[in-house]
Amino acid sequence: MLATLVGHYPHTVDDKNRLFIPVKHRDQLGESFIITQLFDKCISVYSMNEWDKLTDKINELPQIEARDILLFLFSNAVDVQPDKQGRIILSQELREYAEIEKNAVVVGAGNHVEIWSDKNWADKKSQMNSASILDKLRTLGF
Repeated sequence: MLATLVGHYPHTVDDKNRLFIPVKHRDQLGESFIITQLFDKCISVYSMNEWDKLTDKINELPQIEARDILLFLFSNAVDVQPDKQGRIILSQELREYAEIEKNAVVVGAGNHVEIWSDKNWADKKSQMNSASILDKLRTLGF
């Protein structure tokens, strides 16, 4: 069973668009994984197993509903393999989408990882507070 991906780790994107992925995350993501854009101006990172689960769920939808979702997901996805130093290359397109210039934060999000610009991560954190999380939990029946 895959352990939960947790923690947040600030890193710098180098001049060759490479970003270090923490060892704890790489160990769980595997030798090859998928990066793509989904929500909130961040880059989502999925192990191949989690990517398959996500796409299988979408494929269960009626084709007319799933088509645009699949096109969006797959057209923006990149299969990456970290180098020997644990770095991956972020495409310019993904960097622009996530507004990552130099500083990024690699964030564990349970079954996947998210890569945020340091500014967007600070903004997201400021939006998340115990009251808003409590309201969401109540809405979900917790």
